[in-house]
This record gives sequence, structure tokens and C-alpha cells, in this order.
Amino acid sequence: MLVVVALGGLASCSSHETGPLYPPVAAAPTTVYLVRHAEKDNTSSSADPALSAAGEARAQELSKVLAGLGPVALFTTDTRRTRATLAPLAATTGLVPKVYDALQPAVLAALIKTQYVGSTVVVVGHSNTVLPQIEALGAVRPVADIADSEYNYLFKVSLIEGAAPTVTVSKYGQ
Repeated sequence: MLVVVALGGLASCSSHETGPLYPPVAAAPTTVYLVRHAEKDNTSSSADPALSAAGEARAQELSKVLAGLGPVALFTTDTRRTRATLAPLAATTGLVPKVYDALQPAVLAALIKTQYVGSTVVVVGHSNTVLPQIEALGAVRPVADIADSEYNYLFKVSLIEGAAPTVTVSKYGQ
């Protein structure tokens, strides 16, 4: 009789829906760091100038700030100043920067949202392309514009499934 009662109790327990034993684990956010290229050499008449000494120092500082955050991909436009801004970080991480078209921010945003979910990526652009890229990621523009003399903004966009993207603004370097 005791066995019948025990089996009946087990049968009644199995018909109750208690849900998962452990709460679901939230997906890791996709983190996108965006910066404008470092200071360019304005003494050059080149249409594609290199970095100045101050820009080279800022590029080194960017590497120090971001290398420990584990980026898995680096994106740059196809100019000397953006590639040089990423060069120290690329050397430290062993990543090869990928060239993107800054005039097509939706294309890069879609790539990041599908290929780099839960990862950290770094994007280097220009004073007139960084903010549109933030908007293409679905976030609100955090500042009205980036002046020609401003090189120290570091924008962090966090993408979490089911939530609005957030932007954190900080500064780096001198």
C-alpha cells in the first residue's frame, strides 16, 4: 500500500509545471567601442595625412585602454589616420583590422549585430561618421557633434537583446 501511495504521489508531482530549476542566463551584451581617429598631421598637404606625434601617443593610449577589454574585431575606414589609430591595438591583440565603408553605417551595424553577438568590437571613424554609426546601432546620439579639435571621445555602445541600446561617453588620452 505504501508503494502505491508513493507512486501516486510521484505521478501527481510530475503533472505540476514548476518551471526550470535554474533561472535563464542573460545573454552577454555586444559591446562596441567607437572613436574618432587620433590627431592628424596638419602640416602635410596630403589628402590622406598620417598621425601627428600627439596622434601617435593617443593611439598608444587607446591600445592601453581597450586591449584588456578583449576585443574580437577591429574596424577601420581606409585612411592612413584611422589605420594608424588602430595599429597599436592591432599589434597588442594580434587582430587584423577590417576595412568598412563609413558612408554605409547600416551595413557595419548589421554585421556587428549578426556576426559579433556577445562580443566586443572596436570601430575607428571620423568626426562626421562616428555619431551616425552610433545611431545605426540603434542608440541615441550622445553628443550633438564632434568638433574638428576633439579627438578624445570614447563611446561605448551596449547592445542587449530585448533592450534599447545604451551609450556611455568617456574620454581618453591627453
